[in-house]
Amino acid sequence: MSHGKLVGLVGSFSRPSRSYALVETIAGLARDQYGLRPRLYDLIDLGPSLGNARRYDNLDEAARQAIEDIISADVLVVGSPVYKGSYTGLFKHLIDLIDPLALQGKPVILTATGGGDRHALVVEHQLRPLFGFFMAHTLPSAVYAADRDFADYRLVSEPVHRRAEQAAEELGAFFSPVSNHAALAAE
Repeated sequence: MSHGKLVGLVGSFSRPSRSYALVETIAGLARDQYGLRPRLYDLIDLGPSLGNARRYDNLDEAARQAIEDIISADVLVVGSPVYKGSYTGLFKHLIDLIDPLALQGKPVILTATGGGDRHALVVEHQLRPLFGFFMAHTLPSAVYAADRDFADYRLVSEPVHRRAEQAAEELGAFFSPVSNHAALAAE
């Protein structure tokens, strides 16, 4: 039995992507623990209309559907590669097209990836205030991973994986865990 919809939003325009891999890892943990149904989007999924859109109405059907899924999600897992000390510009443009009240109270797990440790604070100094503006409920544990934490676009760092597990466990304030028996029956 599923307990809700999880949407992963990745501010990357590359495939494969370390940011996507990190969001996917956390989405999988949340699926396994709480029976959430994950759907992941990166900027490529939103199509070419995103860059030219001044308003939601300017988006093509694929981009509008992605925003509707983001708004209707029970939980968001958000991630972006760090570019010059912040999230990507097109990611911010997408967020700008969402109504300021649409994410109010929604639980959000924040993630970011970057070349090294000096970008780690982007989750606290950039992403947390952004989602604070929307009055979303950002979970206490954010997850940052550097390039060295991946091999072939898979998360391989045990400390980062433990942090991802911790972030997923914090969803327990919003969702009931699925029992192993129920999870096996669903397969």
